[in-house]
Amino acid sequence: MDIAVYLNAMIALFVIIDPIGAALIFHSLVPVDDMRHRIKMAIKAAVISSTLLILFGNFGEPLLHKLGISIDALRISGGILLFYTAFHMITKDTEHTSTTERKDIAVFPMSIPMLAGPGSLTLAILLFSKASDNQGTLSIILAILTISLGTLVMMILSRYVKKIIGRTGDDILRRFLGVVLAALAIQFIHDGIINMVQV
Repeated sequence: MDIAVYLNAMIALFVIIDPIGAALIFHSLVPVDDMRHRIKMAIKAAVISSTLLILFGNFGEPLLHKLGISIDALRISGGILLFYTAFHMITKDTEHTSTTERKDIAVFPMSIPMLAGPGSLTLAILLFSKASDNQGTLSIILAILTISLGTLVMMILSRYVKKIIGRTGDDILRRFLGVVLAALAIQFIHDGIINMVQV
């Protein structure tokens, strides 16, 4: 396993997926007193999202090539999309209101678009496209599984996460991660433009 690739992928995925923010939203979408339903929804969401990220990350680039889209075009468009996401993370207020309704929220909105949304799927393709060997690919897969496991734990313990971090802590964390994500987005755009110009 390539530790540098693993850490780079894990940090990037942590920033865009935001397990703590996802846990707070998860908490507001499922009944607080139904622990069995909460665990079922958390596991289902984590499995679906990690599967989507791994499959789309590995096979998304060949699909794009068949459509005549280069990886550098994806870097630029993905960077713009990530920057848009980052802008909203920094400037937009979110509401977390609790519910008593027992419904299946694993696919929508938890897996798509929250955990495996356009931003994280694009990021997965970009990360896998930079992997030069099997070690790099394995490192990225492990990073996805690590973040998915961490998000799963956060969702299951979301009642306590909400008590510990609170609304103010979530706002601070979300805006800070938004700044980091914006920088990552600009880097993707820069790399895409440089590679296109050099060709």
